Amino acid sequence: MKLNSAKIIDLGGEYMGFFAKLKNGLKKTRQGIAQKINAVFDSSDKIDENLYEELEEILIMADVGMETSVEIIDNLRENIKKKKIKHTQEARQELIEIIREILTGDENLKTGTTPSIILVLGVNGVGKTTTIGKLANILKNQGKEVIIGAADTFRAAAIDQLEIWAQRVGCSIVKHREGADPAAVVFDTVVAAKKRNVDVAICDTAGRLHNKKNLMAELKKISDVVKKEAWDLDIEILLVVDATTGQNGVVQAKEFGKASGLTGIILTKLDGTAKGGIVISIRKNLGLPIKFIGVGEQIDDLQPFDPELFTKALFDSDSSQEEI
Repeated sequence: MKLNSAKIIDLGGEYMGFFAKLKNGLKKTRQGIAQKINAVFDSSDKIDENLYEELEEILIMADVGMETSVEIIDNLRENIKKKKIKHTQEARQELIEIIREILTGDENLKTGTTPSIILVLGVNGVGKTTTIGKLANILKNQGKEVIIGAADTFRAAAIDQLEIWAQRVGCSIVKHREGADPAAVVFDTVVAAKKRNVDVAICDTAGRLHNKKNLMAELKKISDVVKKEAWDLDIEILLVVDATTGQNGVVQAKEFGKASGLTGIILTKLDGTAKGGIVISIRKNLGLPIKFIGVGEQIDDLQPFDPELFTKALFDSDSSQEEI
């Protein structure tokens, strides 16, 4: 696979550090997918049905999902026939390209208006609060002024945790008392962002109420408030998904999408799973772009998702000596 050389030239040392961090964070997934795929191609002297079946099994086991795995291999079979590919290493490159194409599209965060609004959703335990802090840090480092809305008013200490992050990153926060109406907090955050001419407002939301129906109703109410008050602004509604939950993450995205109209996914804890194929599954099954991925616990371990860099880091040939 050829990476755009202009990207490397433009980023220089920053690119190398970014790529190294991404590659290291994907080590378990690389062992779960790429190395096994490479081993199949390396041990095969011909392209036949046995090869296709082994590849399909690897993808399924890596949480790419049955339907998506079958479709990927069907596309591979068709492309190999159409392009008259005879060598297994050429077939390997074709498979990598199919995966890259699935992951590509609309991954850039939309923050073109002042202010821009980002709603962050997710069940408790996925790292939502931490992700908001890291996202605020990314935007601050881009020179943007950020305001955070602490609208997860139902979880004990959620407001305090966000306030600590706001102080750490150096941005302002809008908060009400614990148990207050989350939609009111979001409304006040959007209004404050407009009045202060802030670049980006990031709003936290509840991850759990006493039942799922009430949670989804609350999230719909918040989403409606944002769309009404910021109808002429860029709005991102992002769901934080824990990669270690596998296909359950796809189910979560479907449920949250019904309530709020998601625009993208932030996938956390990719460094903690060998089943990072969930990235492919979410992108293909739900049509939702991956906006950011988390590959560690440090403040700079949340990274903008770049399908080209991701695919290169996942299948990088220099990784072939790692133990499976």
